[in-house]
Amino acid sequence: MHTDINALFAALWQDYIQMTPSAAKVHALLGHGKPIINDHIALRTFNIAKVNLDVLAKHFTSLGYVPCGDYKFEQKKLIAKHFEHPDSTQPKVFISELLVEEFSPALQKTIQGLIAQVDAAATTADNFIYSGRHWSLDAKTYQDLLTESEYAAWVAAFGYRANHFTVSINHLDGFETLESVNDALKQAGFVLNGSGGEIKGSPEVLLEQSSTMADKIGVEFTDATVEIPSCFYEFALRYPMANGELYTGFVAASADKIFESTNVNKA
Repeated sequence: MHTDINALFAALWQDYIQMTPSAAKVHALLGHGKPIINDHIALRTFNIAKVNLDVLAKHFTSLGYVPCGDYKFEQKKLIAKHFEHPDSTQPKVFISELLVEEFSPALQKTIQGLIAQVDAAATTADNFIYSGRHWSLDAKTYQDLLTESEYAAWVAAFGYRANHFTVSINHLDGFETLESVNDALKQAGFVLNGSGGEIKGSPEVLLEQSSTMADKIGVEFTDATVEIPSCFYEFALRYPMANGELYTGFVAASADKIFESTNVNKA
């Protein structure tokens, strides 16, 4: 596992921009050539022992991250945790896992078959959380998974990598509000996730979030190359709590809608 947080996030970022060609354009638009502070990244997995949330989390807890919040998404049949580092300038990490046993026997069998192909030793390698897919997959199986769970199909297609990075609006020069960021993005031709409104959350829940819809890239399956939604860019504005410190958690109702940034039928 990595011993250097900055090297880990740099590697995650390099993989992410391969999957998300628009990310560099967003950077140029919002950053004006200056570094952009990353609020958090998100990772997805299945609740199967070999690759579950805890396995992914070890890549961060070994670097000093600690679990800070638990979340449940009943409709999508997911649970998640978020992790923070004692150094608050380091990005937060949001890891979710699909509750595989809550789906059809067909989906369970498919996912078990994919994870059976993962070499257990690979899960502790430095590069695991940006290593992509560890199994062979055909386009029909992807489509079958998609009918039951967009999340399952995404993980099956893309494997292990950042599902999104997140611009911290609190640290962004030239933008005071999430509306102004969204307006700049729309004027530049980016499509935003409108599920639950363009802005999810509110000052009352201490967090506002928006996101682009995922880029579409050609993914090679064993029988075809298909253009499907890959990764997206998120934007977060945090509000101070009663003690004056910025809220660092997540709002389940908002995150539920953010997941839909990779939905095929929305793009």
